[in-house]
Amino acid sequence: MQIVATYSFKNGERFVKEHHPGQYEEIQDIISSVDAKQLRTKKSKESTMMDRMLYSPPALNKAYREQFRRRGWEYNVTIDYTVDIPESAHVHKGTREMDFIKDGLGVEVQFGKYAFMAYDVFAKMPIFHNKGIIDTGVEIIPMYELARNMSSGVSHFEMFKGDLDMRGESDIDIPVLIIGVDVER
Repeated sequence: MQIVATYSFKNGERFVKEHHPGQYEEIQDIISSVDAKQLRTKKSKESTMMDRMLYSPPALNKAYREQFRRRGWEYNVTIDYTVDIPESAHVHKGTREMDFIKDGLGVEVQFGKYAFMAYDVFAKMPIFHNKGIIDTGVEIIPMYELARNMSSGVSHFEMFKGDLDMRGESDIDIPVLIIGVDVER
């Protein structure tokens, strides 16, 4: 795969390059080492793309997981939490999970629906930051051309960048580098 575009949310690119240059180089190497052409393995059952061969998000995620783990990144790092809900006399216990972490840099690889991209950047990464586990994040997402060759509903870099531009930044946001990837053509 290749990096086609980047978006620096709250100066994320500068922060990553200054504080995590080695990890950023590893991320670039990981992306270029994933051979997505081998991962066009999902036969569509959707009426608008019946029998068309699509890129498989689970296969892409597995390829990324193998590459990150090979380079010593922690995988599926979880934090436990407990929330008291007095209105329902209930105590909720749960976990939050981040795909990869190394030396304070958190990475999410997201080939899913738009809501998950927003959740990663606006909820999950700040939670891990507030717990002192990461200082910044990287979100790896498909470009439009790749997303249109996946199941319907997969979001893409162009849409997410537009939303981030329109939304703007907040005091509770953390620096995040958004990386748009595609298959080498």
